[in-house]
Amino acid sequence: MLYGSKRETYRQVFLDSWRAYQEGRPLEGVQTRIVAVILRHPEYHDLLADAQRGLEQDFPPEQGRSNPYMHMSLHVALEEILALGEPAGIVDLFDSARRKLSENDAEHLFVDCLGEMMWQAQRAGRAPELTALLSCVRRGLGLPEMAG
Repeated sequence: MLYGSKRETYRQVFLDSWRAYQEGRPLEGVQTRIVAVILRHPEYHDLLADAQRGLEQDFPPEQGRSNPYMHMSLHVALEEILALGEPAGIVDLFDSARRKLSENDAEHLFVDCLGEMMWQAQRAGRAPELTALLSCVRRGLGLPEMAG
């Protein structure tokens, strides 16, 4: 796993990044992307300000709330995917989504599709397939599937 297998270790990366930003310390590596995502999600600032709560709080799906760490992680992953430009066509598709929707709505369409892709891969016991991301987004935009 990218940040370790324990949820506390993973969450600590977000908490440390936010604390560094709040204290005016230089951000390192992925912290820059993490803080940019956090800044676009003020609804999570209180959670991140309380480190103990941020580490311990559960977010069961039955409560109808998404896990803020998962949500922000998907945003960070999207930024990484777009920076790499893989799979082919992802940047153009994102630009199309931004023209059709708002910037925020385009990003959340991609994030929702990333979450779906990850859930499907986990359920099937296989690695995620980024082509599934493209298909999901195209459906969300009402575009025809790509031949291939």
